[in-house]
Amino acid sequence: MSVRKTALLSAIATAVLAGTSLQAAEALKEVGKGEGQLDIIAWPGYIERGESDKNYDWVTQFEQDTGCKVNVKTAATSDEMVSLMTKGGYDLVTASGDASLRLIYGKRVQPINPDLIPNLKNLDPRLKDAPWFTVQGKPYGTPYQWGPNLLMYNTKAFKQAPDSWSAVFEPQQLADGKANKGRVQAYDGPIYIADAALYLKSAKPELGIQDPYQLTEEQYAAVLDVLRKQHSLVHRYWHDATVQMSDFKNEGVAASSTWGYMANTLKAEGQPVATVFPKEGVTGWADTTMLHVDAKHPSCAYKWMSWSLEPKVQGDLAAWFGSLPAVPAGCKASALLGAEGCATNGYDQFDKIAFWKTPQAEGGKYVPYSRWTQDYIAIMGGR
Repeated sequence: MSVRKTALLSAIATAVLAGTSLQAAEALKEVGKGEGQLDIIAWPGYIERGESDKNYDWVTQFEQDTGCKVNVKTAATSDEMVSLMTKGGYDLVTASGDASLRLIYGKRVQPINPDLIPNLKNLDPRLKDAPWFTVQGKPYGTPYQWGPNLLMYNTKAFKQAPDSWSAVFEPQQLADGKANKGRVQAYDGPIYIADAALYLKSAKPELGIQDPYQLTEEQYAAVLDVLRKQHSLVHRYWHDATVQMSDFKNEGVAASSTWGYMANTLKAEGQPVATVFPKEGVTGWADTTMLHVDAKHPSCAYKWMSWSLEPKVQGDLAAWFGSLPAVPAGCKASALLGAEGCATNGYDQFDKIAFWKTPQAEGGKYVPYSRWTQDYIAIMGGR
């Protein structure tokens, strides 16, 4: 998707977010037999049917039990998901917190009826009524998975594990005798501005940053300054998991924010990488399965939302993606995840994660998301 389209979409979505009222569509009253088909927008690796690895398949059994054929359209960024949902033709989307409110206020998704999703009883209480999918007391979807944005580094380039995000934001010499210039990666979505804000919250406490997603003009200017200086260090602004893994293997990348999926895959391949939870904390994502306002297959969608909260499904998914289950029982229900999988992936770090959410101006008090989008596109372009 072009940066121009991304900027336009984000600006429109932010304008909608500024609205004072939300008239939601009425939630489904009854789940029927199923329409025979289900079309889902998802992050790569989120919905597996055993084609990548036969051990990871949480689609085939669902299709056999319900008669709902699952079709998946992968999207690489939250902006792409919002764009696809705006165009329509899909039933569900696994939206992160930087997209979910845009979808709600943009009236692209509908509230759900919790009574029609039996497995909601399994939900982690920490995710119940979370502000990134609950508006005016109404839930707009079911939690799917969550996880931190970790700092991944090349163990040959760092003699000791870096303990700060300065490894990607500040120029420095590495243990392999080379500088980090041209060996750092940054996420290519405007939500990455929050990562720099979280770093400055600790590095420059005099700025008074409390919430990395709610920045005053002064705070925002300081954050953009960090990101502009970082540009000279950046090898690539990443969003594609496969490309990032290739860059760590073949392009000499030494440090980057990452997801558990990439880190776990590289470690399994024997690559010299490790991850840390820096002292400043981390941003993170908590994804929600959301139902399109004009979904053509609502009964199949409701069946999927409940199925997705089965403990084994949640555990297997967490094992594959390097994420955390939205269902605590998933930590013990999957042989693939293992007894220590949740602890390894950061289950106990929930309260230390600044989860993605769409920045809102709140009457001009904070810089709106439209500005984040426009300014970050400029930064990636070296401006």
